[in-house]
Amino acid sequence: MRVEAVDFFYLSMPEVTTEADGSQDALLVRVAAGGYVGWGECEASPLVSIAAFVTPMSHGVCRPVSASVLGREIENPDDIARMSAEVAYNSMDLLQAPHTWSGVEMALWDLLGKARGEPVWRLLGYGRSEPKVPYASVLFGDNPQETLERARRSRAAGFRAGKFGWGPIGRGSAREDAEHFVAAREGLGPDGLLLVDMGQIFGEDVDRAAERLPALDAAGALWLEEPFAGHAYEAYGALARRLDRGVRLAGGEAAHNVHMARHLISIGGVGYIQIDCGRIGGIGPAKQVADEAAATGVTFVNHTFTSHLALSASLQPYAGLEDHRICEFPAAPKPLALAFTANYVERNADGEIAAPDAPGLGIEISPDGAKPYLRDVRIEVDGRVIFKTAKLT
Repeated sequence: MRVEAVDFFYLSMPEVTTEADGSQDALLVRVAAGGYVGWGECEASPLVSIAAFVTPMSHGVCRPVSASVLGREIENPDDIARMSAEVAYNSMDLLQAPHTWSGVEMALWDLLGKARGEPVWRLLGYGRSEPKVPYASVLFGDNPQETLERARRSRAAGFRAGKFGWGPIGRGSAREDAEHFVAAREGLGPDGLLLVDMGQIFGEDVDRAAERLPALDAAGALWLEEPFAGHAYEAYGALARRLDRGVRLAGGEAAHNVHMARHLISIGGVGYIQIDCGRIGGIGPAKQVADEAAATGVTFVNHTFTSHLALSASLQPYAGLEDHRICEFPAAPKPLALAFTANYVERNADGEIAAPDAPGLGIEISPDGAKPYLRDVRIEVDGRVIFKTAKLT
């Protein structure tokens, strides 16, 4: 089989706001080869990602992602790895390339799994898909009462774990933040897993982040996620050295390649490495990080905040790791994120989920569900059309 076509579909809510919710738009990727079709999803600005696939070449190592994909052979996982290496080399000066390639790479795994009649996790070498404990990923409320109510709703919906992030946290005093931590703990209950995401609010200010540690420990938080800019490895390391036996650091969603994830582990001292397949270059690089995390005593966690297609992809790299049990689950995505898939990753009677035991990623696309959100895109250079939205069928 050879890659015959790669199509992108830009979906968007009628109104996109400044809310820190990545499910307000989406970029679906469709790959065709040998009579099979695979689907993926980019986690980045859709129009910029499309442009990275079709942009005219600037020079030898600033080529469009398409130059390393179209016409390439796709028969086994090694072929996907080979394309990944070509993209990394041929498009090294095209900084959006990892995000664009991530969605294409997911779709290639989905296609290959369908062609082989195997789930992606089995193609990755796992013998079974282990159950994971999903956490409801929601935003902090504008005040502690709203945070309390959101925590209660998460628990009532059957989630034993909840992650609260962004909102007002870090913008006021440590005392004000502590009130939100207490509210979240009360809403989840004493046995719930409490996870806190600071949304990079402190930049590189280790002292301001450290002011929150006593309250996080008192609330029994399992991790403190992204207190700093995603690449501020030294700041992570400095804060990690101030930790005692309670809360641990988490980060990694900003890693655009395996090396960045390694730096967060080796320099930043994170206890939980969170990888987004839609950013790091796809499922293959995420599997590399999962293997290294398991070997170094760090817990691998998926990062995803959009659709169940992205959720399934994010589960594949660590599907067979029995001791890495926590997973992010988009508990309250925008309607478009639910509309464009025909099926979902369902929780079982124990409230747990697992990567689907079906060929490819195990998630089917619903063209009818996607079409109300589809944006028509056309890119021209000197009157020549280099991209236009294909027919979504």
